[in-house]
Amino acid sequence: SPNLAGVMPGKDRPDEYVIYIAHWDHLGVAEEEGDDRIYNGAVDNATGVAGILTIARGFRDLLPGASRSVLFLAVTAEESGLIGSEYYAEHPLVPLEKTAAVINLDALVPLGRAKDIEVIGFGASELEDLLAVAAKSQKRTLTPDRRTEAGYFYRSDHFNFAKAGVPALYVKSGTTLREGPPEAGLASYDEYYAKRYHKPDDEYSETWDVGGSVEDLR
Repeated sequence: SPNLAGVMPGKDRPDEYVIYIAHWDHLGVAEEEGDDRIYNGAVDNATGVAGILTIARGFRDLLPGASRSVLFLAVTAEESGLIGSEYYAEHPLVPLEKTAAVINLDALVPLGRAKDIEVIGFGASELEDLLAVAAKSQKRTLTPDRRTEAGYFYRSDHFNFAKAGVPALYVKSGTTLREGPPEAGLASYDEYYAKRYHKPDDEYSETWDVGGSVEDLR
């Protein structure tokens, strides 16, 4: 299955690109028997795909004439070993030396509005300095990834760009919520990874609170 891409030309530096990337694949159908064997991948990573589409609509409707060109890239086979992004990095639509930044949206866990935003691989990119300024405008702070032992920085599509020297940023929903008990956000985050991550139960629910995801995308 192919990677999918769309481009919005830049006004001042059309030959320089910022890439927003998300993977659209998941794990298919479970081999074991059961009532529900389909891996829907609602959080991982339908949320990321919805995110880049939302940002694309924002550029189209609210930000005409961006300085650089913007490329929206939905890649395949992330769950099989970052294959789609690896292919793109080896056969880019835009030369990598003309790619100013890659911003990866992989699993925007719908926890609600947060006081922070989590940076996976904290300290790996100077793009974090720009993110910190943007977060401050929302009265938010940056949080280093809480599960460094899981190696998520090396397990998502931005990594193939980072290896090639392209500035890359991988962010996730913050867990210090603006409302409710202080521990509620992290508890919900851990519950998702324990019970639904890479399981058929990763399904959409009308109980999702996407307010935090909307702030992340802004």
